[in-house]
Amino acid sequence: MHIKSFQGKMIVSDPLAHSGGHLLVAHLQSVAGIAADFSEVFEPVVATQRWAYLAGLWHDLGKYRPGFQRYLSQSDDPDAHIEGKVGGREKTHSAAGALWAMRKLGEAHGPNGALSARVLAYLIASHHAGLYDWDGGLKERLDEADCQTELAEALAAHPPESILNHGDFVPDLRQIPGGSAGFALWVRLLFSCLVDADFLDTEAHFDAGKPARREGFPTLDQMLIAFDSHMTVKALTADDTPVNALRADILRQCREKSVLPPGFFSLTVPTGGGKTLSSLAFALKHAREHGKRRVIYAIPYTSIIEQTADVFRGVFKALGDEVLIEHHSQADAAEKDETARSRLACENWDAPLVVTTNVQLFESLFAAKTSRCRKLHNLVGSVIVLDEAQQLPPEFLQPILDTLNLLVKHYGVTVVLCTATQPALNTTDYFDASKNLRGLDQVREIIDDPDALFDALKRVDVELPKDFQAPTPWADIATQLDTEDCVLAIVGTRKAARELQRLLPFGTLHLSALMCGAHRKTVIDQIKVRLKAKREGQDLQPLRVVSTQLVEAGVDIDFPVVYRALAGLDSLAQAAGRCNREGRLDGRGRVVVFVPPERPPMGHLRKGADACVSTLHDNRADPLARPLFATYFRQFYHSVNLDGKGVGQLLTVEPKTLGVQFRSAAEAFRLIDDQDSATVVARYAEHREEIEKLLGMLAAEGPARWLMRKLQRYTVSIHKRVADKMLAQGSLTLPMPGLYVQQDVDGLYHPLLGLQIEDVPFNPSGLVT
Repeated sequence: MHIKSFQGKMIVSDPLAHSGGHLLVAHLQSVAGIAADFSEVFEPVVATQRWAYLAGLWHDLGKYRPGFQRYLSQSDDPDAHIEGKVGGREKTHSAAGALWAMRKLGEAHGPNGALSARVLAYLIASHHAGLYDWDGGLKERLDEADCQTELAEALAAHPPESILNHGDFVPDLRQIPGGSAGFALWVRLLFSCLVDADFLDTEAHFDAGKPARREGFPTLDQMLIAFDSHMTVKALTADDTPVNALRADILRQCREKSVLPPGFFSLTVPTGGGKTLSSLAFALKHAREHGKRRVIYAIPYTSIIEQTADVFRGVFKALGDEVLIEHHSQADAAEKDETARSRLACENWDAPLVVTTNVQLFESLFAAKTSRCRKLHNLVGSVIVLDEAQQLPPEFLQPILDTLNLLVKHYGVTVVLCTATQPALNTTDYFDASKNLRGLDQVREIIDDPDALFDALKRVDVELPKDFQAPTPWADIATQLDTEDCVLAIVGTRKAARELQRLLPFGTLHLSALMCGAHRKTVIDQIKVRLKAKREGQDLQPLRVVSTQLVEAGVDIDFPVVYRALAGLDSLAQAAGRCNREGRLDGRGRVVVFVPPERPPMGHLRKGADACVSTLHDNRADPLARPLFATYFRQFYHSVNLDGKGVGQLLTVEPKTLGVQFRSAAEAFRLIDDQDSATVVARYAEHREEIEKLLGMLAAEGPARWLMRKLQRYTVSIHKRVADKMLAQGSLTLPMPGLYVQQDVDGLYHPLLGLQIEDVPFNPSGLVT
């Protein structure tokens, strides 16, 4: 009952779910129906729908308690319904439905029913706070007296039988897709159905026009027609070169193989072979042929995602401006677009084409938070393209592969591994069984003859050092580079890039992550303009660039000569992809590998370099021969712990209790560990006016989402220890937790090198109080 006052008299009305007259019974029934509809694409259909339906029906059962209804009647706060936003034990509501499920199914089906009901308990009790751990979390919470009181008070309000009844539902854990190995993923997908349904029904109440703003994306059929039209025009206008002929053949094979049954595919194409558009062709046509719901294109770096999303927008330009979701931390948005269709669709990926990062995709798959889990059910029945698949993070590789296997086998997902350097992801047994890799099942190669393709697209010769144990001083490397008219040098660290650039003549360009994104883009655009001018004989000045490995993926530049500091074999191949990329040279380009004065940093970079040396020791004739990469990755994977954070163990269900450590696993699965890093807004001179405007708005209005996205273009990540030292010296300010801002200090942001973090100038004015 909902209690309110009218002219001094107490009257009774139907209980509410939210302020503004949203009836609780209507909300529960609506969420139950939406969640069941979302789970309709799961297998087995009927059983899964009943789990989702009951989770929705009982998720807000605790809102029947008088304390919550009394608070809701006295509050105008639209967030009054959110558990944890307000204090008071009488206002909590997420435990009642969990306890009711355990009681009701226990009464109906005995101990097995009560045990099975813990699935519903996970979903319901977690729908505000995120999925709990069982041990040290949900188990203890549900035993608390306050939770028992919550259920008793809710039941005392006499909810309708239509809400309390579980019908003829018989829980059967034997039907879980993947059995015990698939339990944790199945629960997270059901949780996704519940929380997305709850969000959507709630937003429809508070903003009736919002559901309509989520609609309007083109269909996959429309996108495929637009894609084919674009590629026809592109073929007619392309130069008649051997490289373009090979790209056309790669596209043809992708289209032809798209009719094959769903599952795992690999697309092994040398850098510069046009795999981005060819993989999209495969995904779109495969989706149409097999009734897939969307295409998700996952990319390892934000520097690539922006470029790829722009390419795709150009392809689908005839369909309008809103054709895809670009979902990553640096996706640019204007203030007026904050509630636009694409912004809303980012919340749950309800769009036909999603371009995102590995961080967004995989951290969501292992997430516990409601906001991150919300999108998961929309992965079911999709085509997932993993671009630069060799960049899958080694210390999380095993849980990622296990999850991909479950998605493909039980949830109608097709996965495309797209790279020039296919990692060895097949099941591998080592002498030390603890190193064994549970690989992907039955991966089919799209290209008919990858070896022939690699031979046809071979555009460089690789020169290896005579002795892998003999470092070359930076001064000697600089002397060699000084003899080149047009050369790119790629090194392993930001410190090395600065040192080598310092030793080279005036005018040598520099690229590293100490430059903000806007600065890097300016330099890359300058490099592309100068390369074109040099090809046309209009630029006679030497063009020398020193860069970290950030240019090795997704940056389409084409040098005749590339120097690369010793690194993993996949990195050497990526560096070679920046050399004679378009095959314009009369002969082949030169890739010179050298041993730098300092070894790569400890960890994966050093292990990659060591595995490279081991692989190439007796294979100097053709260092980039395709078969060598399987050897390299097997050695590399053997050297690292493929589940370094123990995520797999945390997600292993304990059969007697159904205990899973969901929250601990989510906290452990962090592809970017930002606890030791700090974000600094740089005052990049070329965009100074824009930066000052945004910082002014930040000070006046606070950290709005669109504003933080705008500022991302001007940020640099450094170690938190360094940032705190610079803060103490007065070189940085801290206007809000987690965001540092560079002070207006001469020389602190160098026009060539970016943020100066060594020999930081002392600014005494920053210490004045």
